[in-house]
Amino acid sequence: MTAPALRPDLARIANWIAPGTHVLDLGCGDGELLAWLGRQKQVSGYGVEIDMDSVIAATARGVSVIHRDLEGGLADFGDNSFDYVVLSLTIQSMKHIELILDEMLRVAHTGIVTFPNFGYWENRWQLAQGRMPVSETIPYQWYNTPNIHLCTINDFADLITQRGGQISTQMVLHKGERIEFLPNLRGSLALVRFERSGRNAK
Repeated sequence: MTAPALRPDLARIANWIAPGTHVLDLGCGDGELLAWLGRQKQVSGYGVEIDMDSVIAATARGVSVIHRDLEGGLADFGDNSFDYVVLSLTIQSMKHIELILDEMLRVAHTGIVTFPNFGYWENRWQLAQGRMPVSETIPYQWYNTPNIHLCTINDFADLITQRGGQISTQMVLHKGERIEFLPNLRGSLALVRFERSGRNAK
């Protein structure tokens, strides 16, 4: 039986994860990524999710899920206890981004983050017209959005460096397709893979 196709951004993440590794998926939603990785790449791991309906859905997929708020950090997990830690389309809604990046660099060798690219040209155009952007990757109105920390690709790269990490791979998508020419202007979704920098590696 053919496995269901992953959402395009999740498929790109899955391509970055080696078979047989140990993965922590933060804000795992309904467990789609971990369930696929378990079936197709024999990956083991855990999801962390705050929404109870999503926890139930992920458990139904056979994913091991911890119900908790990421804002409290990852104290339940030891240093270097995972090969990869994933944070997909969640970081922009968090209050303490520096904390979660520090924790990701602590518990895993490799971090993978995806986020809406605020530098995308349609967002810039809507701002130039005096409106807060609404788009495929930022679908909320200003008054009901969960997004509190939007950034561009360049902003995120600067923050990773400040927190003692280094980017190993970066990819920008729009409607599931990779954007290579002027990605910070033409891409609406950023995917970044990073590790501890050499001076901070253990």
